[in-house]
Amino acid sequence: MEHARALPGHFVERYNGWKSSNFAEDRARYEHLADKGQHPLAMVISCCDSRVQVASIFDARPGELFMHRNIANLVPPCTSDGNMHGTSAAVEYAVTALKVEHLIVVGHSSCGGVAGCHAMCSGQAPELEDKSSFVGRWVEILRPGYERVAARKDETDPIRALEHEAVVVSLENLMTYPFVKEAVAARALSLHGLWVNIRSGDLLQYTPETGGFEPV
Repeated sequence: MEHARALPGHFVERYNGWKSSNFAEDRARYEHLADKGQHPLAMVISCCDSRVQVASIFDARPGELFMHRNIANLVPPCTSDGNMHGTSAAVEYAVTALKVEHLIVVGHSSCGGVAGCHAMCSGQAPELEDKSSFVGRWVEILRPGYERVAARKDETDPIRALEHEAVVVSLENLMTYPFVKEAVAARALSLHGLWVNIRSGDLLQYTPETGGFEPV
């Protein structure tokens, strides 16, 4: 592959630092994971945003969280059309193969994907409406959430409300997967929705009884 290049020096330096410190200190755990495989307690679906580090938030060690990241932490509805579905594949593997006990969707403040969805749905981002836009087609998943926010005429912060809806829509869509629905019904799996404020570090959780987000 002629376009591939050697890793920049600062990444090499950081790798060497990790190998000699964090890895060396936890080497026995890595060897155990290599020999015995992974048995994570939970799957986390979070945003690609570089500011959101869920493993750090939960002080998780290697092997504890099965991570999947995408734009705006979205889960598409279940569709068996034979196409390639990365998020759906990750959910299927986590639930049916790894048998995770918890599936956690984590949204966050200042989400660019959510802001893009709001701009697109409100007619302010025609470039995202173009069928050639991968981002536009992806955040289309969140349109039902946009419509719910738009219907609330007294909403003072529609972007923040849509960030919350990104979590709720994903939770709703997860229940369209038969294997998720079955695991939840059997009490082998529980779904959780969280939203983190990247400025303050505050973590909120979705409460189905109220339909809102409350501090953890």
